[in-house]
Amino acid sequence: MLLTRRGMIACCAAALLTRPVMADEPRWYQNRAYAADGADVVAYFGLEPGANGVAGSDEFVTEWNGAKWRFATAANQAAFEANPQKYAPQFGGYCSWAVSQGYTAHGDKDAWTVHGGKLYLNYNKSIRRKWSGDIPGNVSKGEANWPRVLGG
Repeated sequence: MLLTRRGMIACCAAALLTRPVMADEPRWYQNRAYAADGADVVAYFGLEPGANGVAGSDEFVTEWNGAKWRFATAANQAAFEANPQKYAPQFGGYCSWAVSQGYTAHGDKDAWTVHGGKLYLNYNKSIRRKWSGDIPGNVSKGEANWPRVLGG
């Protein structure tokens, strides 16, 4: 069957309109115009569990994947720029517990977990305790829901 030019254009347009948002093209939760609530996402990987996140500085800012990211030091900024996917929070920086449950909520820079070399943010420290009850199971459920929960 041959498609006319108009038919091909309509077919391609429909495919583009119904294409799901891909996990490697996340939309980032941004508060105060910065991803991760303006926290230095590289710093989490050196913090003791339970510590509050480290605020980034307006002096060290980069843009990546549609969001602005702040860092406390030039070294952390350089580390992120060299490998942003290593440091960027999972599930677009939204609350990981919420994503595991099939919806979104904002992530709090002070309610975080590093698990399996990846950063996860939660709505608050109380929700982080729920999340911590079964991190591997919650990660699995979150991955099944992401990025569909964005509704885009």
